[in-house]
Amino acid sequence: MKSRNLFTLFLISFSTVSVFSQEDSVKTLNLPEIEINQKPLKNEIERMPEVLGTSIYAGKKNEVIKLGNIDADLSVNNSRQVFGKVPGVTVWENDGSGIQVGVSTRGLSPNRSWEFNVRQNGADISGETFGYPEAYYSPPLEGVERIEIIRGAASLQYGPQFGGLMNYVMKKGNAYKPLVFETQQTFGSYGLFNSYNALGGTYKKVSYYAFFHHRGADSWRDNNRYTINAGYAAINYSVTSKLNIGIQYTRSSYLSQQPGGLTDSLFNVDAQQSFRHRNWTSAPWNVATVYADYNISENTKLNIKLFGVMAERTNVGFVKAINIADTFNTTLKSFNPRQVDRDYYTNYGGEIRFLQMYNLMNQKSALAAGVRVYKGNILRRQLGVGTTGDDYDVTITAQSNGKDFSREYNYDTDNIAFFLENMFKIGKRLSITPGVRYEIINSSAKGYLNTSATGTFTPVSENRNVILFGAGAEFQTTGTTNLYANFSQSYRPVTYSELTPSGTTDVIDPNLKDASGYNIDGGFRGRIKDYLSFDIGGFYLLYDNRIGTITQNGLPFRTNIGTSVSQGAEAFVEIDPIRAFIQKSPVGYITLYASYAYVDAKYTRWDNPAIANDPAKSIVGKRVEYAPQNIGRYGATYIYKNISATFQLSQVSEVYSDAANTEKYNAAATVGKVPAYMVMDASLTVLFAKKYNLKAGVNNLSDEKYFTRRAGGYPGPGVMPANGRTIFVSIGAKI
Repeated sequence: MKSRNLFTLFLISFSTVSVFSQEDSVKTLNLPEIEINQKPLKNEIERMPEVLGTSIYAGKKNEVIKLGNIDADLSVNNSRQVFGKVPGVTVWENDGSGIQVGVSTRGLSPNRSWEFNVRQNGADISGETFGYPEAYYSPPLEGVERIEIIRGAASLQYGPQFGGLMNYVMKKGNAYKPLVFETQQTFGSYGLFNSYNALGGTYKKVSYYAFFHHRGADSWRDNNRYTINAGYAAINYSVTSKLNIGIQYTRSSYLSQQPGGLTDSLFNVDAQQSFRHRNWTSAPWNVATVYADYNISENTKLNIKLFGVMAERTNVGFVKAINIADTFNTTLKSFNPRQVDRDYYTNYGGEIRFLQMYNLMNQKSALAAGVRVYKGNILRRQLGVGTTGDDYDVTITAQSNGKDFSREYNYDTDNIAFFLENMFKIGKRLSITPGVRYEIINSSAKGYLNTSATGTFTPVSENRNVILFGAGAEFQTTGTTNLYANFSQSYRPVTYSELTPSGTTDVIDPNLKDASGYNIDGGFRGRIKDYLSFDIGGFYLLYDNRIGTITQNGLPFRTNIGTSVSQGAEAFVEIDPIRAFIQKSPVGYITLYASYAYVDAKYTRWDNPAIANDPAKSIVGKRVEYAPQNIGRYGATYIYKNISATFQLSQVSEVYSDAANTEKYNAAATVGKVPAYMVMDASLTVLFAKKYNLKAGVNNLSDEKYFTRRAGGYPGPGVMPANGRTIFVSIGAKI
């Protein structure tokens, strides 16, 4: 390829990379299409530049996962494959549907990714940012261009969460053609059928992209069938060469049968079996965003975004512990009535983000500032008496004192946040970025615990004013490598779900307190020519007033269990040994990679007043629950012309399901050790005729029998088995 075309390709690539979809809206830049004669190596993981859009990334540990370059089973959002090259990612695998992505890092809980600030195109998608940050909706990954992850250093620019930011950036329409049709049809084990169809393009000043996704299967476990439908539409209009405006809308709805947990003995006999056939969950989800990007000048940028979430979550089923059988009632001549729980989420807000580049000491420095306004509401209704049937039916069949639900809560959160970061460029190589975030959080609750005369509790409210500080530094060792370091404070209010029992086995401490702490990380990262990519570093995370679960009086007890410290190392190395020694190979290329994290996550303080004077019950020195000490994913990708094949081996060490590090499982299987496991996956991608593709793979190649969590409540108390061996075949086209 001629050098002029390489330079043009670089300009195209740079213009299409950004943080949020509104910042990377397609510009009406008429550049010619370029045909690449030699296919470059897959570059699945990238890093953010120092400044991009209205955000500063200098000194922050981050990864950008480019989904179009991955050999993975995207049809079911296979997280262990998608996040395989991000060191230290813990994955919860409740079932094989991929409806809810549950991931975390550095000893944090993977529960529906709630320790991350989860966004789509920069807009919130969780139930409620502070009160209920669980991501019941995850976009179908076939419609996602990339996933951006910023570790704890994201707490200043995006929100105070300990885990940082995880942002799904959706695909965009082709910048040079008015209409492109994309389709992918996937078939797999246990009746899996996935259909993804999309239209996109650019006509004059308008660019657009829209897809419809359908997925359904009977699933690997018994009583675990599901159906999901999701649609997405985005339109961007270039008003001028400097101003872009747009709107995005997502609608997702699924119905999933929940097979419930198992006892350890039942799991050992047959992990596929299920003793809950009447349990269902459904979650209609709507996310809307309106935005404007204004490049006031070459050095001044403004982004305005308005967003909203309207969603529901409904559970119906027999929710007793798994050691209590759901049997036929001979007196009623039917099964016992099921429990109905319903949540309603209404959230909306806006963000204004501003970036100013300026000269300081003959270098380009940058100031990023912004304000966020947010309002969230959750209406939670629990303990409704449902039907005796086995299908999805949320009909209430009995009342308590004239009310359909025996428990009802109404939660409100008002939040205003201001942030400011400044990257000071010192010389050509060093940058230092201090920052501050100021959070104003007002939360209130009202409702009733039961329908008796004394069941209504007095409305309560709490006002918080939180200031977070941080600073980062980055030193360019070469043009493609750098040293980085960061310190950022974090904060996590008590969530509404932590304040209320699950309706099954959990007991809640009424005096829960907010958590706070900080992240420190640093390392060395970059690329060496076209054959080596790496990011090697260490971290230290302090988490004060951590909320967890211990066993008390024979039941799971949720409380502030003290302070934990997670420290360790995160390393990613990928090398192409053929390119390292031979520039061109007639038999293809192979890349070898290792993604490894050592996580020493332990409790350093125990301050529960109920049992503080009992040394036998202290958790000081105990390992943090669901924090594997070793997480390793190793693999190889072979590329020959338009064929690529990837093999990945995942190794995760044992964890404990409670802070007391209980070794022996209890009768309900809600506490006890979760054994270590090793899983192998193999995937293949073939491109032909420039328009068509064939994908195939085997998940859990060795049919490993394992589980990643013990549930105390939803989606069913007990051991939650992960999928055994499954296969998929997918055909697609882009025309």
